[in-house]
Amino acid sequence: MHTKFYKITPAHVGERLDSYLASLPEMPTRSQIQKMIQEIHIRVNGFETKPNYHIKEQDTICVDELSVRPSEMKPQALPLFILYEDQDIVVIDKAAGMVVHPGAGNREGTVVNALLHHCKNLSGVGGVHRPGVVHRLDKETSGVMVFAKNDEAHLSLSAQFKERTIQRRYLTLVFGRMGKTQGMFDQAIGRHPSQRKKMSSKSKHGKTALTHWEVKKEYDQLSLMSIKLMTGRTHQVRVHFSEAGHPVVGDDVYGGVKRTHQIVSLDVKNAIEKVAHLLLHAEFLSFKHPRTHETLTFQTPLPSYFKEVLDLLDDEDR
Repeated sequence: MHTKFYKITPAHVGERLDSYLASLPEMPTRSQIQKMIQEIHIRVNGFETKPNYHIKEQDTICVDELSVRPSEMKPQALPLFILYEDQDIVVIDKAAGMVVHPGAGNREGTVVNALLHHCKNLSGVGGVHRPGVVHRLDKETSGVMVFAKNDEAHLSLSAQFKERTIQRRYLTLVFGRMGKTQGMFDQAIGRHPSQRKKMSSKSKHGKTALTHWEVKKEYDQLSLMSIKLMTGRTHQVRVHFSEAGHPVVGDDVYGGVKRTHQIVSLDVKNAIEKVAHLLLHAEFLSFKHPRTHETLTFQTPLPSYFKEVLDLLDDEDR
């Protein structure tokens, strides 16, 4: 195990230890840093410390570079739609209904299981349960994702997400009309105070969440939205639109299933009720390649079930 040392200069005096380390491009995420501090793999002046320690001038921070324990996850030969791949990254168009990484109740059949079979190796920065995972999409959300195949790529991509230089755009169908053509939601999001499987802006410990939206087309009781995410909180799009009174169509957690009674057209109502997934698609992703620094841009078409609903709406609108 190798240890790195960081000497604190006057410019950083008073900062929280975890915040300072998270600002360094070679470091993992803040939550991973906090875990390393708790496990005493990060020390100040050689002594055990806490994440909220306020660093002082001439402090020396010791950071153990840990060898990552190999993942025990099972590689599986599952279908993957790969948009791009090289020695550092792999970009896919994730199918709705597929979980990104193993967790409680989903030990197999995930994107990571499939990638471990395809790539053989993924970055270990995300830990043994989330190798290669830089960002996530909900199970029922489709669209473009990037995964890291080595630690250097992982740290570079994580830094770009942290600095909000990665561009992401989604398409979604929501209930109702917005009342104007564009706007922004900026309510912080955290764990729901009483329903632990949900997220909410009512959380006491919410984190900044910024969602820019624009109406692409309005129908009688529905709106097709283009969304640009500035942050990537769990369920961000779903929470923001639901709390604004416009839940995502097909969202059984945040009210996007119960609202079908508002649909006047029986054909449209029946089509929506048959859709097994959220009508939420991550259509666009742009970032700098971690090795070449070239800007890479990917755009994926709507899945067939989403397009069929829009085609029906367009026919009814004629």
